[in-house]
Amino acid sequence: MMIIGIIGIFVPGLPTTPFMIVAAACFVRSSERCYNWVINNRIFGKAVREYRSGEGMPFKIKVIAWSMMWVFGLYSVLIGIPDTLFYLKLLVLALLIAGTIFIYRIPSKSSV
Repeated sequence: MMIIGIIGIFVPGLPTTPFMIVAAACFVRSSERCYNWVINNRIFGKAVREYRSGEGMPFKIKVIAWSMMWVFGLYSVLIGIPDTLFYLKLLVLALLIAGTIFIYRIPSKSSV
């Protein structure tokens, strides 16, 4: 998960923070050194700490996450995925909806 999260730093549309949250959850019991690296990282550490502590995420960041998800997801469905792979298009749309609901359910913080 951590490797995918690191790749997400450089690849537009691939989220970083959710993968790092999962990595932190895995590392909390297996590797204290890796867990500390994830939660103290200057790029995504604050977001991981806030999510894990139950503080949630700023609404502005939610809007950015939703926008990025839907722009790249719809690009994939409308342009990137061939029409012959109709079920893959439906899967991507279902994942977009699931991701939107997941982010919606995270508590919103009032400030960044």
